[in-house]
Amino acid sequence: MAHSGRPAYGNQNGAEQPQPYSNGPVQSSLMNSSHMTDGQAYNSWVPGVYSQQTSTKNPLHTSSGLYNYGGSQPVSSFSNYQGPGQTLNRPPTGSSLATIQPGPVAHMPPPLQNSAAVSASPGSYSSGVNFPAHSNWQYGQTPLNQPTTGSPANHFAHPAATAATQPLLSSSGNTNLPTSYHYVSSPGGPPVQNSYTKPGSVPLPLNPPTYSPVRPPLGPPPIGNPVSTQPSAPSTAPLGSIASQTVQNSATRQEGDATSTAIDGSLVQNNYDTIEGGGFPATANTPSAPQNLKTNRHVGSSYPSLPPGYQNASPPGALRMPSPGMQYPCGPQQFPQPAMGTNNLAASMSGLSLQPEGLRPINLLQDRNILPTTPLQAPIPNLHEDIQKLNCNPELFRCTLTNIPQTQALLNKAKLPLGLLLHPFKDLSQLPVVTSSTIVRCRSCRTYINPFVSFLDQRRWKCNLCYRVNDVPEEFMYNPVTRVYGEPHKRPEVQNATIEFMAPSEYMLRPPQPPVYLFVFDVSHNAIETGYLNTVCKTLLDNLELLPGNTRTKIGFITFDSTIHFYSLQEGLSQPQMLIVSDIEDVFIPMPENLLVNLNESKELIQDLLRTLPQMFTNSLETQSALGPALQAAFKLMSPTGGRISVFQTQLPSVGAGALKPREEPNQKASAKDIHLTPSTDFYKKLALDCSGQQVAVDLFLLSGQYSDLASLGCISRYSAGSVYYYQSYHHQQNPPLVEKLQKELKRYLTRKIGFEAVMRIRCTKGLSIHTFHGNFFVRSTDLLSLPNVNPDAGYAVQMSVEESLTDMQVVCFQSALLYTSSKGERRIRVHTLCLPVVNQLSDVYMGADVQAITGLLANMAVDRSVSASLSDARDALVNAVIDSLSAYRSSVLTIQQPGLMAPCSLRLFPLYILALLKQKAFQTGTNARLDDRIFTMCQVKNQPLVYLMLMMHPTLYRIDNLTDEGALNINDRTIPQAPILQLSVEKISRDGAYLMDAGSVMYLWIGKNCGQNFISHVLGVPNYASIPHNMAHLPELDTTESSRVLAFISWLREQRPFFPTLYIIREESPWKPIFLQNMIEDRTESALSYYEFLLHIQQQVNK
Repeated sequence: MAHSGRPAYGNQNGAEQPQPYSNGPVQSSLMNSSHMTDGQAYNSWVPGVYSQQTSTKNPLHTSSGLYNYGGSQPVSSFSNYQGPGQTLNRPPTGSSLATIQPGPVAHMPPPLQNSAAVSASPGSYSSGVNFPAHSNWQYGQTPLNQPTTGSPANHFAHPAATAATQPLLSSSGNTNLPTSYHYVSSPGGPPVQNSYTKPGSVPLPLNPPTYSPVRPPLGPPPIGNPVSTQPSAPSTAPLGSIASQTVQNSATRQEGDATSTAIDGSLVQNNYDTIEGGGFPATANTPSAPQNLKTNRHVGSSYPSLPPGYQNASPPGALRMPSPGMQYPCGPQQFPQPAMGTNNLAASMSGLSLQPEGLRPINLLQDRNILPTTPLQAPIPNLHEDIQKLNCNPELFRCTLTNIPQTQALLNKAKLPLGLLLHPFKDLSQLPVVTSSTIVRCRSCRTYINPFVSFLDQRRWKCNLCYRVNDVPEEFMYNPVTRVYGEPHKRPEVQNATIEFMAPSEYMLRPPQPPVYLFVFDVSHNAIETGYLNTVCKTLLDNLELLPGNTRTKIGFITFDSTIHFYSLQEGLSQPQMLIVSDIEDVFIPMPENLLVNLNESKELIQDLLRTLPQMFTNSLETQSALGPALQAAFKLMSPTGGRISVFQTQLPSVGAGALKPREEPNQKASAKDIHLTPSTDFYKKLALDCSGQQVAVDLFLLSGQYSDLASLGCISRYSAGSVYYYQSYHHQQNPPLVEKLQKELKRYLTRKIGFEAVMRIRCTKGLSIHTFHGNFFVRSTDLLSLPNVNPDAGYAVQMSVEESLTDMQVVCFQSALLYTSSKGERRIRVHTLCLPVVNQLSDVYMGADVQAITGLLANMAVDRSVSASLSDARDALVNAVIDSLSAYRSSVLTIQQPGLMAPCSLRLFPLYILALLKQKAFQTGTNARLDDRIFTMCQVKNQPLVYLMLMMHPTLYRIDNLTDEGALNINDRTIPQAPILQLSVEKISRDGAYLMDAGSVMYLWIGKNCGQNFISHVLGVPNYASIPHNMAHLPELDTTESSRVLAFISWLREQRPFFPTLYIIREESPWKPIFLQNMIEDRTESALSYYEFLLHIQQQVNK
């Protein structure tokens, strides 16, 4: 329902601020090309070359209707907001984008032999002919995923990135089976039932098994020839009001230098985009005029943490997949398939998982106790049970709408955002890993074969994204699990929505890089005062053996104040040798061959350095910080190999390149205007892009009690796929809880798995389009995300639209593929595939709404709106998202109009979650929140998987002074008591109880003044309430039942996340009491409405 006076949150995002670099997709005037093969791609032997970008402005559209939330300002609507983040318009058919390939290049696969069937990738164009953009091409960013236990069948790991194009497979002329198969469990999990090694070949059976249809067919019926791609109209409006920019492609400099020639004269690929494979059809269409595509400036403000190593251990609480033997229902499809459009969906989908309960109208003003007492689960898609049990786990891959609208018009009418939230590299206790010489992919759109394809017969399968009919390679006919020939539909690739492939050499641009770790330490006087160096060096020393890697692992160290100090760790030296470079204006690397050394060969020198480093600068009086030059030196040192830079900083950089000046005005309350959320310099962004081009990621650890301009410094991590850690007011004596937090989180950071030189692509069914990405990465070309490092704690999000009507489709699918190098030097591809039904009724769209995923996506969009426009504009747009969706529900779905504020059951928590978002540090106003605090919270929004984001946004509250073993969980011989979740209101707090608030990165234990003496003495270990220390931050381990229960419960909560939440014990007079009360979302605060007042405001707007 349109409201007058509010700028529509449609395709415009407010004022644009041009910036010299964009983290958006690489876009340029489209180059035409005549005869193309997959091997033709732009050469990028020059490292770190980035094309220039120009900004274009888009006017804001305004409509009527004001929302005066804390003031009377025009309000933007979020309903169809396709906002900042990294935004792309899908390329019009007949055009395509050239690719920037800044990374190192080597060992490319030979060009494909069958040029007629080659699928040209998006970066492979010289002048001549434009290729039509395949309509299933998606430009997306990985989403944040919320683990849930709602769908028992969805125990699949989440695939995340696409791999490179490989020579096309032929089913003729090759009857030899592969020489070896390895189907093994992922690191850390129990052995997979179907482990096997197949040496040699197996004779072909005389009578191959016949096919019998078992599960309902997916997609439209086959019609003779493969479905051709229909041209679609180019997108007309940019998605968001951030500076839209075009990037000049390297083709403008080297026209035609699209391939390299090997010594033997053969063509080799030198482009990650070509290797991964795009979504273009194999044949060229008539050339069309080049067009400029537009992209948003902000790719997102998320800072994913970098995974240190591909380890075989999974943390407690890691997702478990059912054993393969239990989840392989047979899935051959009948040929020909009956036509099954969306009208037949209800009849064919007999096993409904989603009950009409999702549509039950609820009066929010009357039913106020709507918060469930157990964690909210993701809705289960309305699919046939045989299909649903093969679907991807929502912890890994989650969509905001589990019923996909048939048309964009229907989506617009629902006023809900359509997008995906991903957690692609999540730790999994069990993951099917397939080693085979053949990775089967669609010859047109390069989709990996998955459980939702259709087998027309034994020799042909139809792609579930573009509907092309492909041949089944001879090698794929043999099922290594059952050791039977002629059952391709029973292979692991077709029975698991999450799977990992060991990639052959075609998926490598160069030999896999070794794990390389470089540590950069601030050793200025301020840094030494905090005492952080002792903690970091000791933690690193303790975990040196656990760094992910192999015999090739390298390590190095740099320290800096106003000068830069290198450390030679050459084998044969009796002690480390310091080399000082004082010329910070023109940084150079002294003795580069001895600064990054093999960890095993120089282990004793490294240990000596870590023991002596904290004492070396004890008496330093140097107060200056040359962070910029230190990062330049680190980049030069790491460029030849790639790897991870971990930089520790304690103050505002003050000298050399990248020096910054204070922008925060102390003691000024944060208003919605004049907050410096944008970087003050583009130095760190440019350097991050150079790092990304050389496969280097930078992780920033900021330990500062003063303003450090995180808005500027954070760019070094955001655009290089790094992570940001922030420890406000860190001091080894004055803030012990932060010391413990740094120790625990640094240990996790150092020892978790890591993927190097990664790229990720998200594909989806023809007719859907991905246009905006959120997360930490650089978009290398149109839809290929460059991730120099990928870690298991990072989440991503993408926004989508329905570009063409899905009328003939019963279901749609999404697939993410993550191509990376493990710390053991293996090239791997992790693939996740999600299948969802298509609906043509507005009521069905609401019934399948995933309120947590919707809130997570809106939070990402609001961060971008805050940076591109203003904080008040973002706040208003969040409120309007609620108003618009509930207005549309009231006017179009409710059959009987009722008084009050009506919402479908599926969206009953939507107003509560949006209010919670408005009260978080990222978006709150009228408080003394530090600017760096606000920026860091925004970083977390953009970087955290959905489950952690929801916890940070809407904490959970438990009463724990009456824990019992009733209903307890039994995990690894431990009894974990369970407590019901309470509403976040002081109404639920009793002075005679003890309450634990879990806010994600911090926990608060509130002790009521009249709390039972039993709890105080048996859990807190003090004689009475008055004896509880004001700064108590630890619970003692006491030999009492009450103590063991509380400690078990808190430990269990902590184990479920990769970061370490500090615990603060709060009494009535505690200094932390205001923060605890601030998280009482449903209560009124000085600057924000209570939940009930917020509902009244929403009702007033809806009823206009």
